[in-house]
Order: sequence, then C-alpha cells, then structure tokens
Amino acid sequence: MAVQVTDEMREAYARDGVVLIKGLWSDWVEVLRRGVEADMADPTFQMVNLKPGEAGKFFDDYCSWQRIPEFRDAIFNSGVARVAAELMGSQGVQLFHDHVLVKEPGTTKPTPWHSDGPYYFVEGRQTVSFWSPLDPVKEASLRCVAGSHLWEKDVLPTRWMAETSFYPGDHDYMPVPDPDAEGMRVMEWEMEPGDAVAFNFRTLHGARGNISANRRRAFSLRLVGDDARYVERPGPCSPPFPGHGMQPGQRLRTDWFPELAV
Repeated sequence: MAVQVTDEMREAYARDGVVLIKGLWSDWVEVLRRGVEADMADPTFQMVNLKPGEAGKFFDDYCSWQRIPEFRDAIFNSGVARVAAELMGSQGVQLFHDHVLVKEPGTTKPTPWHSDGPYYFVEGRQTVSFWSPLDPVKEASLRCVAGSHLWEKDVLPTRWMAETSFYPGDHDYMPVPDPDAEGMRVMEWEMEPGDAVAFNFRTLHGARGNISANRRRAFSLRLVGDDARYVERPGPCSPPFPGHGMQPGQRLRTDWFPELAV
C-alpha cells in the first residue's frame, strides 16, 4: 500500500514530534515477522532488560539488517524512505539502524521513559524512527510526549538495568520526567500489524508492559536526513559502531549508513 503523507501529518510531526502512520508496513508484516524470528534465534547483541525475578521475557536487539535478509528487503524495497523524507522535509534519507523489541505475554515491566537522541552519535532536526507492531496492540503500545523534541535540553540518558547515568556530566541534561504525574500530553494509539508510530529522535517515549495474552513483536527503523551530522558524546554510544572513523560535523559515512532511494 502506498502511504500518502498529508500536510496535516507533516504539520503534526513538526509540532508534536510524533504522528501515526496507518499501514506503513501493511504489505511487509509477514516478511518482518520472519525476520524477527530469525533475529531471535541468532541475535546480533540482545540487550538484557529484565532483572532476576521480573516476570516475562523482553527481547531487545538491534543492527541486524545486514544479517537478516527480510529486514534488508523491507528497508530497501518498501518505499519507507519516501515517507521518511516527506515527514522530515529532507531530500535524502540514510539508514541509521534497525531495532527489534519483543515483549512476551506477562512481561509487566514497562519500557522506561527516554529519548533516543542522547544515546546516538548523530544530531540534526531531520530524524525519524518508525515503531511498528507486528501484532495487534492495545495495552503495550508506544507512548510519546508531544512536543518533547523541542525541549531546550536533552533528556538524561540512563542505563535501564543499573538505573544510572549513561554518561558523566548530568548537568548537561534535564532529569527524566514522569509524564503521567506531571500532566504532559502523552500520545498513544491502539495499532494493527503494519501500522507505525513515527517519532523524532529527541521525542520522549516509553511503552507499557505487556499484560495481554498475546506477544507484542515490534520492528523499529531509525533514519536520518540531510542535516544529520556525527557528534562526539562523553562516552561510548548505543549502538556502539566501533571503529567508524568519523569526525564531528561530518555526514554519516554512506558505506556503513547507506542512502535509501526516495
């Protein structure tokens, strides 16, 4: 299905830093499901997000598109780059990385509130993540704080398991807020397989635990536009990408972060 990006969607994305894209991957759900199963059988990294004794299973892996042909096929042949370019207002689109998040039934732990940007070695206004469930979601949907991509300071990045700061220099960031307690405008949707939430790298977001009887498989894709540039952080970034050789202010190297056809 060819998704049409309307003026209203572009305006919402610029204003709120998040917008729902119905049916973005509607023709690719089965392909992506096969890719998720292949990734779960042989992860690239597989982060640990549950402490001993916490219920359920939370599979979390990224940077697998070069190994998983289903991911590569969907990324390069679905037309998602055109949608990204129109939302970002960018002529070009580069692939940053893919991300798989699977919450099995009974995984009550929520995904903590965070914004992705401070973990990454890239900065720019033209960024977009597509978070796409491969199962129907109600209780376990993504939650985004409208307008948080425009906040003056980045949100403090933390280590989810240790609950400590990701980098030294906490004063450079604002504390992680509690959007529900502070009455912020939180946007979330009931979603069907293939729908996508598009959000800016700086948008504060999290997700509820999966208390349903069904799996919640999600495929996420991070893309950047024309103004994205490499930036040094005060410590190792996530994803790490060791040995990249880039210098501050440079565009991301296209042999590692390929340009997608728009």
